[in-house]
Amino acid sequence: MVMQCLGAICGAGVVKGFQPSRYEVLGGGANVVNHGYTKGDGLGAEIVGTFVLVYTVFSATDAKRNARDSHVPILAPLPIGFAVFLVHLATIPITGTGINPARSLGAAIIYNRDHAWNDHWIFWVGPFIGAALAALYHQIVIRAIPFKSKA
Repeated sequence: MVMQCLGAICGAGVVKGFQPSRYEVLGGGANVVNHGYTKGDGLGAEIVGTFVLVYTVFSATDAKRNARDSHVPILAPLPIGFAVFLVHLATIPITGTGINPARSLGAAIIYNRDHAWNDHWIFWVGPFIGAALAALYHQIVIRAIPFKSKA
């Protein structure tokens, strides 16, 4: 987690260095709850968005699913990428799509304006809750389904 946070900070710094004027105009890529939405809307969007992404990753890479469904593991990036695409379509208007606390932290540190920090907790709490719920759902509900042998 530390290395991902450091990488996000460095990445945001590189972006600022290459295009400083566009960086400022676009708010440094810092996540904020957009006008017309409440903090609860933003938190809900981050929870649901992260849940969808993490659940998709678990499902696409589950070794038991491979045995049960003749799943081709090489195709795992396809549903994962599609999930990221759909989550972005749904949450960009609400929060700018955090779904990764490190990315949100890197942009907030380099941009470092008050509005980037006002609701920053949402971009940590939401993804942690969403990921934990996806892990619980996958472990308790999905993994509890017995798979049939072809005997």
